[in-house]
Amino acid sequence: MIQIKIIQYKWAGKWGPFKIKIPCGECSLTEGIVKDLIEKEFQGVDISFEVLPWLDNWFSVLLRGGWHAPIVFVEKTLVGQGKLIDRGIIAAAIRKEIASRSEVPQNKNIFFVKKGCPFCQKAKELLNRKNIDYTYHDVIEDPLAGVLIIQFTKPQIKSNEPVTVPQIFFKGKYIGGYDKLLKHLNETDDKPKVCPIT
Repeated sequence: MIQIKIIQYKWAGKWGPFKIKIPCGECSLTEGIVKDLIEKEFQGVDISFEVLPWLDNWFSVLLRGGWHAPIVFVEKTLVGQGKLIDRGIIAAAIRKEIASRSEVPQNKNIFFVKKGCPFCQKAKELLNRKNIDYTYHDVIEDPLAGVLIIQFTKPQIKSNEPVTVPQIFFKGKYIGGYDKLLKHLNETDDKPKVCPIT
C-alpha cells in the first residue's frame, strides 16, 4: 500500500531566545483544509499528516525552500507557503504522488474511459459480451484516474502520440484503445476507434 506523508509547518515554536507567541489564522485554516481533504477525498489512502512548529525547524525547512508559514509539503514537494493552502493544489499534489508510485495492477483488467465516448461504449459492450471482468475508471469523474491514465499509458506509446480513451490493460499488459482491443480479441469493426480525452 502506498503511504503519503504531508507535513505542515505553522507559525509557532521557539529557537534559542526567540519564541513565537502570535497565533496564525491561516495556519489553523490550512490544517483544517488538509484534514478535511484527507478525510473526504482520500479515504482508503494511507496518508499521515503532521503539523510542526516552524521556528523549531526553521533551518531544515529553509533548506527545502520553505520560509513563510503556513508551509505544506507533500512528501518532498513544497506545495504551498505564506497563505491559505488551495485545496485543489494540495489534492493535485497528493494524486500526482500516488500516481508516481502506482503500477498497473498485474491481477486485474483496467479500463479507462470517459462518459459519452462512443468507442469507450463499444469497448465496454465488447468486454461484457466476451464476459471479461474489468475495473472501470472514468477519467473525467475521477481525478485520480485522470492522472493514472497518463502515468500508465504514456510509457507505452510514442512520445508525440496523444493519450486517448479508451485505454485498456489486461492483467498488467497494455492493450491500448478500442482498435487494439478488437485486434487482441480477434474481432472486427470498420469505423474509427479513438476518442480524445477532452
